[in-house]
Amino acid sequence: MRSRLLTLGALLALVVLVACGIPGAPQPPSLELPRTVQNLQAIRKGDQVTLTWTTPRETTDRTRIKHLGATRICRAVDRVAVAECVETVGTLPPERTALASAASFTDTLPKQLQDAHPLGLASYAVAVENTHGRSAGLSNQVMVPLAATLPPPARLLGEVTAKGVVIWWVVPLDEMQVLSPGLPADRLHYRWRLYRRDTSKPTAAPLEISTTDAFANPRLAQPNLNVLDTGVEWEHEYVYWAEIETAVLNPNGGIAGTVEGADSPELHVFVHDIFPPAAPVGLQAVSAGTPQQPFIDLSWAPNTESDLAGYNVYRHGESAAPMKINRELVKAPTYRDTGVQPGHRYFYSVSAVDVRGNESGRSEEASEVVSE
Repeated sequence: MRSRLLTLGALLALVVLVACGIPGAPQPPSLELPRTVQNLQAIRKGDQVTLTWTTPRETTDRTRIKHLGATRICRAVDRVAVAECVETVGTLPPERTALASAASFTDTLPKQLQDAHPLGLASYAVAVENTHGRSAGLSNQVMVPLAATLPPPARLLGEVTAKGVVIWWVVPLDEMQVLSPGLPADRLHYRWRLYRRDTSKPTAAPLEISTTDAFANPRLAQPNLNVLDTGVEWEHEYVYWAEIETAVLNPNGGIAGTVEGADSPELHVFVHDIFPPAAPVGLQAVSAGTPQQPFIDLSWAPNTESDLAGYNVYRHGESAAPMKINRELVKAPTYRDTGVQPGHRYFYSVSAVDVRGNESGRSEEASEVVSE
């Protein structure tokens, strides 16, 4: 009995050993193909088209990529390149994409391409390859208009005024003659864009200043503009720049797409307040009190400036120079002068002062005789 049990155990052990040595189903080798890019984006500025995407980190087999190949940037005109790269406009070597998940490439559109397809579109895609130069296909497609853009002003000028900052520029008409004469003027429109940034808020988005001026034919329209920016704050520094936006219209007049032009050189403007309030008006003087305690009451129309700090009151007698008689700024448009004597005539004027100490000219005088 014992020998039978030993024999059965030996047979079971032999079966286990034989089973362990049998290989499984054969697996095909991985092609090491990077997964296709799905988040390609494009932004056009002037002649530059900037593409951004995320570099894949896995293969089509869902394994981590060990060695990445080059990335080809593809461009097609008036079509979508679904299966193949129509034209390779650039190649990024592996070291440009493997070290960072965010990748980018800037393509410069040839002027001949823009002139030949003024109403056309350029389609972009990227193909990420393995070390053997093979890819899993093209990324998602992104499209940008091919319409030519106009050059920006070569220089901006600015002046700080009491009402705000005046920005202007002059573009010689010969600089606007950059488009081919055969372009469809009824399908391409152009608009000035003026932007401002507060240097004390470097992370804030630029603010567009309304120019209320658009022109459809740059060869005929006056390109010179004069814009008043009333939204500035005193004692702040601002940076201004301008561009010309191109709009491509559909046959029915709707906008098919827009292209931002290149930026002009920046203009820095420090908005320093050297502008006083307006001189007060409507000054009146009335004598009152008793012979023992005479006084003259003054009143005038209040100033409406938002940065008004108060008023100064000036007085003089016959053939004397005006002298300021208030120690502190007068907050309300009234004042009582108790430093007068019966039987004398006094002449008064008032000025307005803002919070930065800018003082207006004096108002028209008002006079009054103190009763005896």
